[in-house]
This record gives sequence, structure tokens and C-alpha cells, in this order.
Amino acid sequence: MFGRVKSLDAILATAEKKSLHRSLGAFQLTMLGIGAVIGTGIFVLTAEAAQKAGPGMMLSFVIAGFVCAVAALCYAEMAAMVPVSGSAYTYSYAVMGELVAWMVGWALILEYAIAAGAVSVGWSGYFIGWLNSSFDLNVPYTLVRGPFDGGVINLPAMLIAAAVTALLIKGTKESATVNAVLVGVKILALTLFVILAIPVIKSGQFTPFAPLGFAGISGAAASIFFAYVGFDAVSTAAEETKNPQRNMPIGLIGSLAICTIFYMLVAAGVIGTVGAQPIYGPGGEALSPGTPALSQACTAIQENAVVCSKEALAWTLKQIGYPFVGWLVGAAAIIALPSVILMMMFGQTRIFFVMSRDGLLPEFFSKVHPRFHTPHIITLITGLFVTLFAAFFPVGLLADVSNSGTLFAFAAVSIAVMVLRKTDAGRHRPFRTPAIMITAPLSIAGCVYLFFSLSAVTIQLFFGWALIGLVVYYLYSRNRSHVGRGLMEVHESDADIPPAPGTT
Repeated sequence: MFGRVKSLDAILATAEKKSLHRSLGAFQLTMLGIGAVIGTGIFVLTAEAAQKAGPGMMLSFVIAGFVCAVAALCYAEMAAMVPVSGSAYTYSYAVMGELVAWMVGWALILEYAIAAGAVSVGWSGYFIGWLNSSFDLNVPYTLVRGPFDGGVINLPAMLIAAAVTALLIKGTKESATVNAVLVGVKILALTLFVILAIPVIKSGQFTPFAPLGFAGISGAAASIFFAYVGFDAVSTAAEETKNPQRNMPIGLIGSLAICTIFYMLVAAGVIGTVGAQPIYGPGGEALSPGTPALSQACTAIQENAVVCSKEALAWTLKQIGYPFVGWLVGAAAIIALPSVILMMMFGQTRIFFVMSRDGLLPEFFSKVHPRFHTPHIITLITGLFVTLFAAFFPVGLLADVSNSGTLFAFAAVSIAVMVLRKTDAGRHRPFRTPAIMITAPLSIAGCVYLFFSLSAVTIQLFFGWALIGLVVYYLYSRNRSHVGRGLMEVHESDADIPPAPGTT
């Protein structure tokens, strides 16, 4: 099971050949983290969290942020030591062998492809709300929601996923300047929300604080984890960081702390102004987000609750008398969220590309388009699945399933860091995780805790997906693996990997 390990020395030899200039300080890392983290989760999942935890979702943000912080510190040591493509998949291959690496890579499909679907559905909610408020168009639910959510098909989510797929195949370079502007737009929108909502908070809206108990807060924390995914962008910049031992923890913990405070202020603004109590069924039972039962209950009250909204922040601003600012926040989400879909789908194609070069997936997956120089086949396949996820599934279910894959990958990285400290203690580590025997177990325990706080359906889906992965591995990948066949050439050279958006 753990026998086929790819040589860490071969991976590192390549990394040394293409070492990057160390130019990032603590401030730049913190800004990078904030830009990567603030996105879909806070714009879209606030309503889901309210249905699961009520006002207690404020505590959910703290729990999810803490688990992310300890996982990030473990991630940073591996990223600094093995600064190559493939992220958690590559780290696992180097430390725990091919089968674990395959399962991590298989789980990362959940992280990236399904997350891209979730962002597409989130974008659709804001787009339809914006159309409604701008042109007074009432698009029927059958065309803008999936079957679980009171509709038939989500056409806007399909269209944005298809458009991003086309951009990726063409090889659009998203410039750093445009990306910075989009980050600014997101932060400005959230800042405006906080400035307008906080002064009109009513303290009575916070009781009962935890209507569904601590289990509800845990469930919301497991969903809200999606709002923090992206922080590993800071970890992967370890090779370009000045004095990484000092600056990496500042960048990681600093960006997560700022984002957590931001998120709590936004959550407080929603709760204190329009309330965030869950909606119950006829028998007094709490209804699950993204189900036909909740959709019917929302229709019965004419969608007049934040837990019913597909554009929670814009809806809240409209309710408290700022329709134009609500319109602006909706426009900001519409402008900024497609870049998140693009980066999620790019991450997915990069993982597939590396797995294909290792022989674990068919070789044609890593074929590059002769004109556009992009992996067009795997981008098309990824785009097709993302489009289907976006068309038929609600955002909450997609985010939860994505989280299950992410939590599995982060736990694997945390185990890998501890294993390497024992088996290869003398290796140079540009960044060392502080108090590793406390931090790594905390990270693993936190990931397991959030994983089992997900809904039973999500956990079953994850284990079903893992089972399919094992079948594929033993029927196809194990016999074609380059490491298994003794082809030990170094695959990690990034020369043949298409450049990331924002690079040339």
C-alpha cells in the first residue's frame, strides 16, 4: 500500500533548478491571502449557515478559521520544501506512496471541480437577483434553480461555467492588475455592507443564539469552511518569501484572522438587521438547506427570509433601505466571482495534468492544443462536469461535497508533515511548522471534526466517490503508473504545463 513512493530528491532537484526570487514580505503575503480567501463563501453561503446555525453562525466562522490556520501551517512546511505542481497530491506521493497520492488526487477532483460548480450556482443567484432589481424581470424558478431547489435546471450557472471553460481552452491570461482590481471590488463591497448594516443592528435578533444547538454550529462551520478555501495560495508562495520562518506564519495567520473578523462583522450585520433564525417544517423539524422542503417553505412565506435568499448580502441591504447599494454589491459579486470559477477549474486541470503525466490517468489527458497551448481535452471534460453540477445541484450541497475532498487532502498533508519529520529529519526546511506535534494533530483532528459535521448525505457521497476511486486505481491506474513500471524520470518539471492565468 505504501510501497510506491516517488523520490523526494528527484522532485527537489527540479525545484532547485527553477528556484524563484524571494521578494514577498509579511504584508504582501497577508494581502495575497485576503485576496484568495474572500470570495464565494461569504457572498453565497451566509444564508445556508443561517439555516443550519441561526445567529450561532458567527461562532462557526471562528471554528472554520481556526482549523484552516493549523492546516495552513502544516501546508506551508510542505509547500516550502516541495515547491512544485500538484500540491497535496505531489506531497502525498513523495511521503506516503502512490495509493494515498491517488486517493488525495481523486479527492482534489471534489475540491476543485465541484467547488467551481458551487461558485457558478452562487454567481447565478446574484445574477438573477441583479436582473430582477435592474430590469424588473421575474425569471421562472424552473430555469434558474436545480431540481433539489424548487426548479428544473439552472441555466445561468451552466452558461457561466461553459464560458469559463471556453476561456481556459483559449488560454486567456488574467493579468495581475485585473485580478487586483477584482479583489478590491470584493473587499469594497463587503466594507460597504458592514458600514451600512452595523449601525442598524438590533440586539434582540441574536436570541436564541444557537436554536439548533452546538451540532448546528458545527454543521455550519463545516459548510463555511468553503469560505476560507484559497488560503493555501499563501502556503504555495513559500519559495518566493523573504525570511519564510517569520513571514509565512504572519501571512497565513494574519490573512485568516482579518478574513475571520470581516466574516463575523458581515454575519453580525445580516443577523442583527434582518434576523437569521432557521425555518422549520410543519412538525417543528429544522429543514436542510438546498432541499425541496425548504424551497416550499420559502415559497409559502414569499422568500421573505435571509435563509431563502440566493443573494443574501444584496437582499439584506435592500431590506434595510439601501436598494442601490444592494444592487452594487450584487454587481460586485457578478463581476468578481467568474475569476474564482476560472482559478478553481484551472487548479483542477493542473491536478489532472500532473496525474496524467504520472501514468495514473490516460495519457491523452495531458495533450496540449497545438494552437492555444492549453490541455484542451481535460479542460473540456472538466468543463462538462462543472456545467452539469451547476445545472442540477444547489450551492450548499456542492460546497459541502467540495469541503469533504478538501478536508481529506488537508488531513493527508498534515500527516505527511509529521511522517517526514520522523523519516527525513535532516532535510532542509525553509519553513518549519511551529510545535509540529501539537499543530499537525490539531489540524488532523479539526479536519476530521469538520468532516463528520457535514451532512450524512455528503459523507455518503464522499465515501461512494472514494470507492469508485479505488476501483479505477486497481483496474486502470496501478498497472499503468510510471513509478510502478520503473519509469523514474522526473515529471515535475513544469516546462510542459500551460502557464497559470495571470502569468506569461
